[in-house]
Amino acid sequence: MAEKHVRDLDAWNVSMDLVAEIYRLTTTWPKEELYALTNQIRRAAVSVPSNIAEGQGRGATREFVRFLNVSYGSLMELQTQLLIGERLGYQNRQRTEEVEQLAERTAKVINGLKRSLNKKLNEQERKSN
Repeated sequence: MAEKHVRDLDAWNVSMDLVAEIYRLTTTWPKEELYALTNQIRRAAVSVPSNIAEGQGRGATREFVRFLNVSYGSLMELQTQLLIGERLGYQNRQRTEEVEQLAERTAKVINGLKRSLNKKLNEQERKSN
C-alpha cells in the first residue's frame, strides 16, 4: 500500500469534523447524560477517525478495509444515538438534520475509500493467479 499520511485522507478529515460537531452538539445535552448517552455518542464519534487512522497505519490493504468496516459500524452507532437524542428532546429536528448531513458525507467517503481499496485487492489477487 502506498504510504500516505492519514491527514491526507478525506475520510479521516470529514470524520474529524464530525467528532467536533458531536462534541459541540452534546455540550447542550443534560448533565445527567454526561456518563451515559453523551459519553456513548462521543466515544462512537471518536472511534470513526481513530479506526481509519489505525487501519491506515497497519500498512496492509486488507487490514485497512477491516478497520474501515469498524469505523463505518461506529458511524451507524453514532447516527442511532443522534436520533435517540432527538427523541429525548435534547436537540431539535433541524439540528439533527445538520449533523446527519455530515454523518452521511462521512459514510460516503468511507464507502468510497473501501471500494477503492477492495478494487485494489481484487486486482492484486487477479495478478497473483
